[in-house]
Amino acid sequence: MTWGEGARVPEVSEGSVVDGRYRVLQRIGSGGMADVWLAEDAHLQRRVALKVLHSRFSQDREFVERFRREAEAAAGLQHPNIVAVFDRGEFEGSYYIAMQHIEGRTLKELIDAGLTPEQAVGLIRQVLEAARFAHRHGVVHRDLKPQNVIVDGEGKAVVTDFGIARAGVSEITQAGSVMGTPHYLSPEQAQGMDVTAVSDLYSVGVILYEALTRRVPFEGESAVAVAMKQVSQAPQRPSSIDPRVSPALDAVTMRALEKDPGQRFQSADAFIAALDAALKEPGTTGGTAAFAALPPVVAVPEDEEPEEEEKRHNRRRWLLVAVAVLIGALIGFLLTRDDTTGVPSVTGNQLGVAISLLQQDGFSVGEVKRVENKASVNTVLEQDPLPSPPANKASLECAFLTLFCSKPKVTLTVSAGPGSAKVPATAGLPRAEAEAKLKRAGFGIQVENAHSGSVATGAVIHSTPSAGSTATRGSNVILTVSSGQKLAKVPVLVGSQRSVAVQQLRARGLVPSVSEESSSSPAGEVVHQAPSAGAEVEPGSTVSIVVSKGREKIAVPNVIGKPRPEAVAALREAGLSPTVQEQETEVPSQAGRVVDQFPPPGSKVDKGTEVNVVVGKLAAEPVEPNKPTVP
Repeated sequence: MTWGEGARVPEVSEGSVVDGRYRVLQRIGSGGMADVWLAEDAHLQRRVALKVLHSRFSQDREFVERFRREAEAAAGLQHPNIVAVFDRGEFEGSYYIAMQHIEGRTLKELIDAGLTPEQAVGLIRQVLEAARFAHRHGVVHRDLKPQNVIVDGEGKAVVTDFGIARAGVSEITQAGSVMGTPHYLSPEQAQGMDVTAVSDLYSVGVILYEALTRRVPFEGESAVAVAMKQVSQAPQRPSSIDPRVSPALDAVTMRALEKDPGQRFQSADAFIAALDAALKEPGTTGGTAAFAALPPVVAVPEDEEPEEEEKRHNRRRWLLVAVAVLIGALIGFLLTRDDTTGVPSVTGNQLGVAISLLQQDGFSVGEVKRVENKASVNTVLEQDPLPSPPANKASLECAFLTLFCSKPKVTLTVSAGPGSAKVPATAGLPRAEAEAKLKRAGFGIQVENAHSGSVATGAVIHSTPSAGSTATRGSNVILTVSSGQKLAKVPVLVGSQRSVAVQQLRARGLVPSVSEESSSSPAGEVVHQAPSAGAEVEPGSTVSIVVSKGREKIAVPNVIGKPRPEAVAALREAGLSPTVQEQETEVPSQAGRVVDQFPPPGSKVDKGTEVNVVVGKLAAEPVEPNKPTVP
């Protein structure tokens, strides 16, 4: 069966025999991709570490194929600081790698026990040696962490787990996820971007940080939280946690942890050189060479043969000629040699990193000038000589007619920070004038508006920090500018009871003016207001409200005894609605006049109430029967 074919995946356990060769003794580790077992190699009678791929990956043909290719690449890495891969293959659908078994403690255990800075650098240097070798062979580890480094009893560090590294252009991931340990992932790896050798160096930087401080740069409640911090936050400097960490070692660690891959060490060699430089005392040493004197001329004994003396004389003459030619050639070389050198660019780096970069190229730092600048403290702003390219190369410092030259000292101008200044007084000034004053003092400006009854609109009420206090140049000063007196909004009053309306107005600082009028609305209810609801007025303004007295009551006039037309006219004039009812009467004086009314005279009734009046009408005389005629 070939790699990647589907098959039943057996359970590996103690006592199992894998591939007819490896007898499993005990589990010694487990990770996200595989379990690691201590096994006995029956063929070579040696113990090995047997890594068996988890069953969920064994069913993924594409994943297994990548695992196979990259295991083959890892098997070619033969280096003292890289665990040896002896064998790889498959067993009944399960895929394994047989590796060198190393007895010792993990680097994580040593870090937890405590390391000196020198011990930490020594171990990290070995990890970098392993990474350098792997990178030169096109293999990126992708999961460097102290748990994957084993240190034997002699102090040799060996990096494990190269079997699942990236070789060439392949990349092992779970679908939709990034494999690796969040605390040691590079920012680009945490974002699912391409992983390069520089990503491995970031992980080594995290291990270095942990070895120096006994803590990782970023902690979080979840893997996602840690990954977000890797991408967006800067770590605390190691020296602020352990004062034994030197500024130079601080700078090396912080450069290794740069978010931008282009700002990190670009190779393990550069990282190692920076660590070596950090452990040395600052400054450079050198010396001059002396030329040995020519051997003295040997006198010829008097009794020597003339022929022999001639030969000896010729030899001396040719020797002198050769020396003269050699000296002439040397002088010509010294006068025509290229005595210039390129200077690396260190502007934009922190001072410690800049010093390390210059020392790596054989330069020493001369004067360090500090100037106030907006850049962060110790950021290199300028260098002299200028970097080349684009500038011309710098001249070497050579003594006249000597073979030895030294590179010039580099003067660095670094930021001392923006400095500080007193906040000028701006209270009462117009906004534009106040802003100009703050800009001249070197401050940024932030404006907030607030109402004020005492400061004119557009003028400054106060500043934060206050006038006369000291603040960092470039920091923002908050100007609180008056937007005038705060206006009161007239509430909705129509429909409210009189007492409620008055209370609402007084609560807003307004003065109620109340009048009454008759209305069909219930008594005590507000029927009109001025200004209308929603209008904004100055505090203390008067708001008029009209309150209903209810319907108007009318006294019923007395129309009894009045002629019918006059009575009807009087009731209508009073705002009442008359109705007329006739009643027969035998009293002639009551005919056509009101004999009764209801409601009675003087009654209080609503306007328009119906009043019934009774008008007298003479009764008809009875007709007598015809009397018989008397003839």
